[in-house]
Amino acid sequence: MQNYIHFGDNLPILRQMPSASVDLIYIDPPFNTGKVQGRTQIKTTRSEEGDRTGFGGQRYETIKVGTRAYSDLFDDYLAFLEPRLVEAHRVLAPHGSLYFHIDYREVHYCKVLLDTIFGRDCFLNEIIWAYDYGGRPKNRWPPKHDNILLYVKDQANYTFNTDEIERIPYMAPGLVGPEKAAFGKLPTDTWWHTIVPTNGKEKTGYPTQKPLGILRRIVQASSRPGDLVLDFFAGSGTTGAACLEFGRRFILVDDNLQAIEVMRRRFAGVADIEWLTDEHSLRAPTGVAAENHEARITNHGAES
Repeated sequence: MQNYIHFGDNLPILRQMPSASVDLIYIDPPFNTGKVQGRTQIKTTRSEEGDRTGFGGQRYETIKVGTRAYSDLFDDYLAFLEPRLVEAHRVLAPHGSLYFHIDYREVHYCKVLLDTIFGRDCFLNEIIWAYDYGGRPKNRWPPKHDNILLYVKDQANYTFNTDEIERIPYMAPGLVGPEKAAFGKLPTDTWWHTIVPTNGKEKTGYPTQKPLGILRRIVQASSRPGDLVLDFFAGSGTTGAACLEFGRRFILVDDNLQAIEVMRRRFAGVADIEWLTDEHSLRAPTGVAAENHEARITNHGAES
């Protein structure tokens, strides 16, 4: 099965993909312009001398302010997301699903945007990924979860493999009997799962790497063997790693050279991966042959 990893801007790549060609999409976009990991609330002003680059390549000066500045950022953020989500809806197969991974600060605005694109009736779940790691502020409830919004292309026809989902233990196995306790139960829409341990063998060094266990569950539940899975904010390539385990094809896209280099190390020795680069990139990712430096967008949906 042929798989593809693109180095380049995801929007032109999405626009050249055939309609209804992808069975499952998972994306974990940047949570906002700014120091997301620091939970910093900021105001940005366009400036040629700015200290950061925002969406569209614009330079911005950062000013730390109160909560009012937050809307100054998410307006740009939604404008960045919207054309990409429109394309995601177009390339998704009639039976396909989209998992959109975001955090508590943006999820409400992103859901309104996704409702507009997919339709409110096609919203299936809000999954809460809960974890217990890191610092705990003293002045509020510590935020220890991410949000994953699940949309389907057709509410009457979508893939959901109940029997394929890895079951979890009962919290009180003595109350359900030995047979049911041994079989376990289906997870709910609240997933307790640790983050990637800083010293664990799964760690790739990519700063926003998501746990393989989260992607395993998504791929198992919402795709079938041989299906095509798309992640156009691929980061460390965890979606691809889950697809390889379960016999799914994948297309990964990222415009961050660090992400591409992490994925090259992660997938070293894996056959049937074609590495493609944007013709406008200044340089090819490490190890990509010169002849592959021109953009080559193939009809992925026609692959068998």
